[in-house]
Amino acid sequence: MSDADATADEGGGDGPRDCLPADVDAVRDALVSWYEDDHRSFPWRETTDAYEILVSEVMSQQTQLERVETAWREFLDRWPTVHDLAAAERGDVVGFWTGHSLGYNNRARYLHEAARQVVEGAVGPSDRPHGAGETGGGDGEFPEEPAELAELMGVGPYTANAVASFAFNNGNAVVDTNVKRVLYRAFDVPDDDEAFAVVAGALMPDGESRVWNNAMMELGGVACEKVPSCDEAGCPWRRWCHAYETGDFTAPDVPTQPEFEGSRRQMRGRVVKALSNHDELPLDTLGPKVRVDYTPDGEHGREWLRALVADLAGDGLAELEERDGETVARLR
Repeated sequence: MSDADATADEGGGDGPRDCLPADVDAVRDALVSWYEDDHRSFPWRETTDAYEILVSEVMSQQTQLERVETAWREFLDRWPTVHDLAAAERGDVVGFWTGHSLGYNNRARYLHEAARQVVEGAVGPSDRPHGAGETGGGDGEFPEEPAELAELMGVGPYTANAVASFAFNNGNAVVDTNVKRVLYRAFDVPDDDEAFAVVAGALMPDGESRVWNNAMMELGGVACEKVPSCDEAGCPWRRWCHAYETGDFTAPDVPTQPEFEGSRRQMRGRVVKALSNHDELPLDTLGPKVRVDYTPDGEHGREWLRALVADLAGDGLAELEERDGETVARLR
């Protein structure tokens, strides 16, 4: 059992770990399976090259990922290795940054200087030989520990941890705004940086920072956005999620409640919740569990409910079956 597992299983006391669900392994498996089944494709997710990942992380700061992808490819076409970037004229790098509207020019200067640090062996373990040639330690070799990566110019704890995770599978749990939103909503974690770090760390499986941090960021980016898409994105944590159960989707970066009451998303969620407690239900038995004003022939009646379940069926979440003159719904 990992330290995180042991901590999650401890009882008593008040603290962030008390927010963890009882079955941490099931929570982990659900998220990783959801991510591996289908996720957005970005080229930096297909590489373990620390230089390429560092470029993507620096570019992604306060810039939409869709815009980053084009700039990232063009940047690497021009400076394909850390050696190429280190040898470049700083003005050219800054000019590229400005021309692609990538935000603060200081990030370009810092990235250029970080490349020089790596090539010159100015970061990393003190016992590693520096400046030892193309294949020697320090010449183009990135350090693998987050603390060492944080020695690079302009690389803060978050970026260092992301590079360690995605390049070397050697990071800690990433905690950014999206991850905080997920943890706040799903497990009612207090809005406190230390609490978020503790819960995020306890959830992450040992030795799996690459897939786990990618999955957490994907969850916050496509299912648990400021306006969530729980059912539409097939959020894997719905059965444990405090916000999904209560309908309150506020979060640290979402100070006011998004429109939810009476929405189709809310009704879909009620269908899923009701069916999760039963093997199957006829529509007329399911209906009152979704809307208290359900009447089979009313505006929000059998045909309305059939269409709602059909939506879920189209998303692979439910199915309908005609049996003995009535329609029966169940989860897949």
